[in-house]
Amino acid sequence: MERVLGIGGYFLRSADPAALSAWYRDCLGLDADDNGLWQPAAGPTVFAAFESGTDYFGSPAQQTMLNFRVRDLDAMLAQLRAKGADVAAETQDMDGIGRFGWVTDPEGNRIELWQPA
Repeated sequence: MERVLGIGGYFLRSADPAALSAWYRDCLGLDADDNGLWQPAAGPTVFAAFESGTDYFGSPAQQTMLNFRVRDLDAMLAQLRAKGADVAAETQDMDGIGRFGWVTDPEGNRIELWQPA
C-alpha cells in the first residue's frame, strides 16, 4: 500500500492573506518564502480525529486546529503575549506526551502549541 509521507501543506482562508502571513512570521517565527514554502524541523506529527461536538478547538465553527511543535512553551507564550497576541491563560501537561498551550490568530483561528516530552 502506498502511504503519505507527511503534511504537505496547511491552507487557510483569510480576509487579508498578507497580514495573516505576517502575523505567523512575526509572532510564531514561521519563516515561509513568497510561495509559502517552509522547512520545519523534523519531529513527530499527530493526526487525530475529535468528536464533532468538541470545544477543544475553540469556536464550534472551527473544523480543524493547527498544532505547532515548540522547543520552549513558556518562552513562546511569553513572546506571544509581548506581541499582544490572544494567548489562552491555561496550559496543559500530559505525562509522556508533553505540554500544551494555545493562541488565537488575528482571524480567530485557535492554534495549539506543543512542547513534546
